[in-house]
Amino acid sequence: MSAIRLRAPLEADRKALLDIWVLAWQNVLPQIDFAARRDWFDQYLRALETDGAITLLALPDAGNVPAGFINYHPVTGYVDQIAITPAQQGAGLGKTLLEAAKNACPSGLTLKVNQQNPRAVRFYEREGFVISGEGISPASGLKLWEMVWRGAKMP
Repeated sequence: MSAIRLRAPLEADRKALLDIWVLAWQNVLPQIDFAARRDWFDQYLRALETDGAITLLALPDAGNVPAGFINYHPVTGYVDQIAITPAQQGAGLGKTLLEAAKNACPSGLTLKVNQQNPRAVRFYEREGFVISGEGISPASGLKLWEMVWRGAKMP
């Protein structure tokens, strides 16, 4: 496996980041037109970042082309997004990104995941998350699982 580098996005990375979001979500929920939601997501992500959330890009080789990203809030521990291009899913990018969030938020993380995305649910369970509740996405109307990682074990 090649090395995975993480870094904060630059403005020049914005198109690639939005492309990742569209590709990843379109792959999971093909019935929704994520390309049409691209501008909304860009504004939404910028608002999260203005409020203190951190976005990290994953670069899966010596190049400088991102293939995934995470957005989480270091104070609340809420993971809003993890998106990986379909071609790179299963290559360790999601795990590496989530480890960065866990290191930044050792007391715990929370997130919501679409119930129609069993691959993501299994990934989070492998990473120590447990289902803590359920809800409905206000954007899509789809059912969500609320999941929690209770933090690093202290010696």
